Amino acid sequence: MPPINRSRKRNVHIYDANDPTTVLGGLRLANGVTNASFYSLYSQIEKDDHPLQPGKYFIVAADPFNVNNEPWLVRTISYASGTGTQTFSDAVRSRDRRCIISGREALDADDDNWRGFEAAHIFPLAYEGYWSDYNYGRWITIPPANPTKGSIILMQNGLLLDSAIHQEFDGYDLSVNPDHLDQRLLNDPQRPVDQLLQWHFRQAVLVNMRGAREPIFGHGFPPGSDIVGDIFHGLRAAERMV
Repeated sequence: MPPINRSRKRNVHIYDANDPTTVLGGLRLANGVTNASFYSLYSQIEKDDHPLQPGKYFIVAADPFNVNNEPWLVRTISYASGTGTQTFSDAVRSRDRRCIISGREALDADDDNWRGFEAAHIFPLAYEGYWSDYNYGRWITIPPANPTKGSIILMQNGLLLDSAIHQEFDGYDLSVNPDHLDQRLLNDPQRPVDQLLQWHFRQAVLVNMRGAREPIFGHGFPPGSDIVGDIFHGLRAAERMV
């Protein structure tokens, strides 16, 4: 199954004014994207709250510049397992009781019916080694009851999401800007830490806005497919097999 081209529906395109034939990046406009939010990502246009307009934007700079080459961590749709999974899910459910992105309430939560809702990890469990190497656990403000279990499985690295939105979140198709959280979440002392939300938001920017964009890897393999073989012979196979 070939990956999907993320850039095919872009309607904002970014170029170097000195090289107007090479696309540096771009995005697909969504409601709420303003000049100010675009400025925060590219810092080259007038910073105001007018809606960003479709079109071509050229970066004019006095000095040469390079496109950021920071790596992004490939994520595919997966379902966590292990001894800490249920504890993590229970904690995130109890805290959020709604999809943090859509706002849809879990109306049957008191009956322990969470159908349609999933506890999502902001930073993926598959990269726990990366988490440890860069000491991302330093951002967690509520220490684990059992220090040997590690901090990546704590609820401050989680959000309750609608099941469909969870897939888009894992694929970096959407993200949460920690500068625009609702008051209910801001008032919760157990809420996800800003640094992890910012990490995910930055990953989404790198994946969707840089260069030709990164590929979207499908997960709906037809019955009888050689799933492992398709992944093994495709792009970024080692990371997708994590």
